[in-house]
Amino acid sequence: MMIATYMDADDVLRVIDRLASADIRVWVDGGWGVDALLGRQTRRHRDLDLALRLADVEGALGVLAQLGYRVVDDELPTRVDLWADDDRRVDLHPLTFDADGHGHQQLQDGSFGTYIADGLCGVGRIAGRRVDCLTLDLQMRFHLGYEPDDSDHHDVHLLAEHLDLPLPPEFQVPDRG
Repeated sequence: MMIATYMDADDVLRVIDRLASADIRVWVDGGWGVDALLGRQTRRHRDLDLALRLADVEGALGVLAQLGYRVVDDELPTRVDLWADDDRRVDLHPLTFDADGHGHQQLQDGSFGTYIADGLCGVGRIAGRRVDCLTLDLQMRFHLGYEPDDSDHHDVHLLAEHLDLPLPPEFQVPDRG
């Protein structure tokens, strides 16, 4: 039985640095993306979500293989999940870009999710280091429209507090009074 390992800040920066050294640009997404925007780690993260150009996926897979990651779930062009033997995980979200700079991720049902160009200009910090990430607004939008888990609740509460926004209905706790 494998003991769950979490992606710590050093793991995240190692992955980002190695991809950058191969001229592969990534944007930190998901839980680490939220923490990067807030400038501090607020919870443990099982994985690292990265958005990148679809054309860079093959190169990214080679870089990640050198770091000990192997593909465990290939749902291209939608996503690729990679795990290391110690259970660290990287989830790639491939994007194709249009002339306006919007990134489009093909979803499993054939539709497309859009990473608006303005949403790809977020800047965050992980362990004090600058990283490219999704903006707060885009992070909030991507946390809607599905059944949230505990990590999603944590992230959305922090985002709503940081943006001074009301919680979306699916994240509000019902009044038990």
